[in-house]
Amino acid sequence: MEISLASIETPALTKAELANMLFEQIGLNKRESKDIVDAFFDLVSAQLVEGHDVKISGFGNFQIRVKAPRPGRNPRTGEAVPIDARRVVTFHASHKLKELLQQPTSPGL
Repeated sequence: MEISLASIETPALTKAELANMLFEQIGLNKRESKDIVDAFFDLVSAQLVEGHDVKISGFGNFQIRVKAPRPGRNPRTGEAVPIDARRVVTFHASHKLKELLQQPTSPGL
């Protein structure tokens, strides 16, 4: 019995697929499509690194959250290990996206 890796992997939308969609649907050349996708994610990343929230209308909000330091434990040894304070990104879906997610999907998706 042969198992395809594609059948066991979680499907994901990649930057390459986004660029290909721009190429096919809008008619930009492949280089321009890739540059636009890269520029978009560079801009979002830069804003988050600077501590700004990113709001995409109809999709959701990316926010920076500061997590306080806390005590942790190494699960292998049981030894107490301090976990440093850190910044993390959280995502909150918009109401429109939440509504879309609640609509019934076709079988097999």
